[in-house]
Amino acid sequence: MKKLTLFYLEDCPYCHNARRAQKELLEEHPEYGGVEVEWIEESRSPEIAQQYDYYYVPTIFAEKAKLYEAHPGESYEECLEKMKAAFEAAL
Repeated sequence: MKKLTLFYLEDCPYCHNARRAQKELLEEHPEYGGVEVEWIEESRSPEIAQQYDYYYVPTIFAEKAKLYEAHPGESYEECLEKMKAAFEAAL
């Protein structure tokens, strides 16, 4: 399994959707519980965030490969779909 690195901002509504999506996905797919997800608050760890290529949060990487980057106006359903794809890629 690959480790997922997820960049977020504390007050970001899209990031709140990502947390909600992760919770929902773990309830529906217990096998995703074996995937390690490191949540990094980018304003608290800019030295780590600067090592990755992204603009919007939440963004998920498996190693240095970007699996998901939110976009302005993204719906919860889009976030859920992209989060699921990231977990599937990590298995």
